[in-house]
Amino acid sequence: MKVLVLGGAGYIGSHICKALALLNHESLVVDNLSTGHREAVRWSRFIEADILDSATLISILQNEGPFDLIMHFCAKSLVGESVQNPAVYYRNNVAGTLNLLDAMVATKHNKLVFSSTAAVFGLPKKGLIDEQHSRLPINPYGQSKKIIEDVLSDYHHAYGIKSVALRYFNASGADPDGEIGERHEPETHLIPNILKSAIAGKSSELKVFGDNYPTPDGTCIRDYIHVNDLASAHILAGEYLQNNNGAFAFNLGNGNGFSVLQVIEAAKKVVQQDIDFSIEAPRTGDPAILVADSSLARNVLGWQPVYKDIESIISTAWKWHQNELF
Repeated sequence: MKVLVLGGAGYIGSHICKALALLNHESLVVDNLSTGHREAVRWSRFIEADILDSATLISILQNEGPFDLIMHFCAKSLVGESVQNPAVYYRNNVAGTLNLLDAMVATKHNKLVFSSTAAVFGLPKKGLIDEQHSRLPINPYGQSKKIIEDVLSDYHHAYGIKSVALRYFNASGADPDGEIGERHEPETHLIPNILKSAIAGKSSELKVFGDNYPTPDGTCIRDYIHVNDLASAHILAGEYLQNNNGAFAFNLGNGNGFSVLQVIEAAKKVVQQDIDFSIEAPRTGDPAILVADSSLARNVLGWQPVYKDIESIISTAWKWHQNELF
């Protein structure tokens, strides 16, 4: 396949580009580098551009294509920031994606794998969240993704755009070879913050937000899915669109929930040292438990996560953080 990867300089996009290259697929990365890293683009050609620039999107699709598949990762994704500045999120995540879809229609491209999120569900109503769970997002970030999921259905019916929306739970880990990994500014994800705390020592004490949730140890439980398992799901989704017509959505997690304290304990074993942390007030809107039912992706796409235990996920991240190459 020839694949256009929008946001391919970011954490998930760069891992997908490596996975595509290992399968002898050709990819072109388009990224504005607002949160991505040019150094992470190692397996693709690169064009610096923004999805808010409609004319440039159309030019890329016309002059660099045709593409067999488009993958879209160009989203703002910080929940707190989305609450403080929703305009940025609706402009980038909604208006930017509409620009892309209209450019696809104009240039006769009709296959899209869209990076969505578990945030579309809001507060969970049951233990394992499947695709039938109600979508009631509680922040502008989740709402922006839900809007696009609905738009994708409409664009399929009106214009023939075929799509798969993949709803990530907690993306984690890093390339096992240590070539690329997770680096955000600011960093809000638990595992990299734990590992950075381990590297920095007591001068960078880890914060745990809340210890009075209705869970066995009082801390939040989340479903951590390795970034390479996400990459394989995207490639399978792209292959699925070659022979299937519709606007589909799948939840991606490994189906196992781990509490914050369990993740810290696992990290201690990986780094072989104590990790200091303090208990802070819980964050508004944090559900106690958020775990995926990914059986639909397994059954329909044939997807099988490789990284199922939290220590193996943390080990790949630790290798990256010890030797950050960019």
